Amino acid sequence: MNQPISMELIKALRDKTGVGIGKCKEALEKCAGNLEEAVDYLRKTGMAQAVKKEGRATNEGMIGVADGDDALALVEINAETDFVVKNDAFQDFVKTIAKEVVTTKPTSLESFLAQPFSGNSTLSIDEYRATIVQMIGENIQIRRLYVLPKQAGHSYGVYTHLGGKVVTVTELEGSGENAHLAREIAMHIAASSPEYIAPEHIPPSVLESEQEVIKSQMAGQIEGKPEFVVQKILDGKLNAYYTSVCLSHQPFIKDESVTIRTLLDQKGKDLAVTAFTRWNVGQEL
Repeated sequence: MNQPISMELIKALRDKTGVGIGKCKEALEKCAGNLEEAVDYLRKTGMAQAVKKEGRATNEGMIGVADGDDALALVEINAETDFVVKNDAFQDFVKTIAKEVVTTKPTSLESFLAQPFSGNSTLSIDEYRATIVQMIGENIQIRRLYVLPKQAGHSYGVYTHLGGKVVTVTELEGSGENAHLAREIAMHIAASSPEYIAPEHIPPSVLESEQEVIKSQMAGQIEGKPEFVVQKILDGKLNAYYTSVCLSHQPFIKDESVTIRTLLDQKGKDLAVTAFTRWNVGQEL
């Protein structure tokens, strides 16, 4: 009677071949647990032509977007070269995966890779990815995903820059009829890279640290000055910091005479940004 195939052995075969867990288990069962024979089996059946490609660096990539009735989805997929990123087959793969994400709404990348691929239920998403590696001839990895559920009475805007190298998403509350404004703000976010929606969203520890930095920088300017003067200088420095990191305080890129907060007030008193996301390929997670 054959011994049960251990998860450690399955993982070792997957690491060698890039083939999904289910197919690795099947190969090991057919080969009585012999790792090298299982590698050969997968090669002979065409599943492991991606062997050795899996370990190669994937520094290029593209961010795909899918807009569904009840959610928006982002997915970053990486490849080895920009040449492949511009390839139609790679771009079709990105679109397919983004659609899978927005349709199935996975809670993690790990669970998504393990779920069945809708285009061929005998393959997991990760096994489907391996077939694309075989076809294109470069290591391709699904790096991260994000699902934003849509809410009634909210507007959503997506902006894609540099062919999917940078993608931003903005969510506005207060009206479901402001998709154009949400996209305009998403465009602004792509250019200005805010970190927070407004000062009240800055974590206290971050703000405290920034205040200490400012006070250190001001040491020579404030010595011997009255407290109200010191506070005025500190407030000015903090406002400059808020303009740098807070979306609400930034001058709108298409009309720098107004801030984003003023722009929203002009469009409707109840409009507010509730969330934004800015992804660029390869950014630190």
